[in-house]
Amino acid sequence: MQILEVENLKVYYVTQRGAVKAVEDVSFNLREKESLGVAGESGCGKSTLGLSLLRLIPPPGRVVGGKIRFDGVDILEMPEDSFKNQIRWRRISMVFQGAMNALNPVYTVGYQLSEPLIYHRGLSRAEASDASFNALKEVGLDERILSRYPHELSGGMKQRIVLAMALILRPDMVIADEPTTALDVIVQAQIINLLKSLKKDLGISIILLTHDLSIISEIADKVAIMYAGDLVEFGDSEQIYYDARHPYTRKLLAAIPRLRGEKRKIEFIPGSPPDLMNPPEGCRFHPRCPNAMTICRERMPPRILMEEGTLVSCWLHGRS
Repeated sequence: MQILEVENLKVYYVTQRGAVKAVEDVSFNLREKESLGVAGESGCGKSTLGLSLLRLIPPPGRVVGGKIRFDGVDILEMPEDSFKNQIRWRRISMVFQGAMNALNPVYTVGYQLSEPLIYHRGLSRAEASDASFNALKEVGLDERILSRYPHELSGGMKQRIVLAMALILRPDMVIADEPTTALDVIVQAQIINLLKSLKKDLGISIILLTHDLSIISEIADKVAIMYAGDLVEFGDSEQIYYDARHPYTRKLLAAIPRLRGEKRKIEFIPGSPPDLMNPPEGCRFHPRCPNAMTICRERMPPRILMEEGTLVSCWLHGRS
């Protein structure tokens, strides 16, 4: 069963100089208990996409078009009070980028874990404290952490606490925005393994936002590749990793070092992402694309459904 359907979503940041088209006509879906990895360079619109699912886009950003259906209901049409009481944090939660900034430095971990239980569930302070202890155990921490302040903890501990906060109300879907940023490779592996075990044990759907395709390969059932606010490729994880169709996806994969298999030179993508206030005509990737054709510079490519089920937005696979 589909738990999330995003249809032609557009999110702009409207400024005096013009509109920054951060998310442009993005569509994808996610099933119950499924995980989706959204990858792309910094500034491609990943975080804006995640925030739009919680209706937390900061001003001057706003959704200017499209639909977001969660469990069959268009959440963009819901009154704010209804969305806050029924959906946000209860059914959709988020692990925000940068655990250090997500935790309040003047409150203990126990207080911050208890707060959503008291606010959303109406539990007493004692009941919330017991639930917080159980939440810490789920993410591999002990009860002594409850009395500590964020500055007393390591980066990996703080990331686990933020994850526990996102899970404490037992949501159906968790959005994790760069959950391994600024962590060493050992702690990164621990966080990814934790997400995998929580997905299996709790049966939740996960959306992982990251620039690192090697991390997505460990957890995602589906992969969405974003470039300059546009979704350029979407499909099953295995299919995209072994047979990527979009030149941008191929370049991202070629930039990942390999420990096994055939030796090859690590590649890079020349140039830089475009200005989203004035994106180039046609395909937004064409100034950096090694396969660019005349039509790429003139017209935006359509979404092509490949035989294997992958959706790709590229003129290499469809001309008219």
